[in-house]
Amino acid sequence: MVSTVWNTDVKQKDADHAVVVAVASHAVFECGAEDLHSTEPYGRGVAFPLIQAIQKVNDSLLEENPAEALLFDVILLTSHGPDHHSRIIASTKHYGLDVGRFCLCSEEDFIESLLSNQVKLFLSTDTHDASKASHRGVASALLYRQTASHPSEQLRVLFSGDALDPPGAGRPGLSQEPQASIQQVASLLGEMRRRFSLSGSPLSLSLVTVQGCRETCGRALRTLRSWGVGLDEAYSLAGAPRGPILSLLKPHIVFTDGSGGSGQASVQES
Repeated sequence: MVSTVWNTDVKQKDADHAVVVAVASHAVFECGAEDLHSTEPYGRGVAFPLIQAIQKVNDSLLEENPAEALLFDVILLTSHGPDHHSRIIASTKHYGLDVGRFCLCSEEDFIESLLSNQVKLFLSTDTHDASKASHRGVASALLYRQTASHPSEQLRVLFSGDALDPPGAGRPGLSQEPQASIQQVASLLGEMRRRFSLSGSPLSLSLVTVQGCRETCGRALRTLRSWGVGLDEAYSLAGAPRGPILSLLKPHIVFTDGSGGSGQASVQES
């Protein structure tokens, strides 16, 4: 059973044009079981800076055009009980987060909640959940672990060039359904990015290719350009560890292959 509560404290987005993003509440807040009877706001979780950065993009888009409809629409998913649900809503309002809906669902029916809310992008720290959503046609990406105490002035999105490399000898690439969903949301992010100037943008799109050589990176670049995505930065590591560049870029969102394999898990390492 999926139950949705609308946040009447924020202006709702145009459902036909918004990029609906779903994030697990336990990634945004530190929802410990020992806090069940407390009325204090939850502490900030690893995805808290992501919500702040998304809010910055929305605010900047509306500053440019008060009638802008291409905005992020954030949904928080929670599988906790009603007591936690009420406190999550109160915590969201306490911090002034621009969250449009709260979805109470079990771990078994969270996919139903994504589909019923027309989610375009599901973000998680759990590779298994990301893989499940991806294979049901919902674009999924992993959350890079940020320091929650530092506000984010720029939303940083990273694409894995290895996953975008077209299938070939020794290159499995993305399967058709996950690629179609990622292409859709990537195109929308590219359109958002074009709303801003080259410098000082609140949204940054980057590419990192770990395996292969410059040709691999080039193929990934051409794929993204064909989707309407212009990049701020691109890196070809040619087999070098990705940890140092991730520590430098500190992306909020990392698009990988959606398979839930070791490549996904490693992007969460700092």
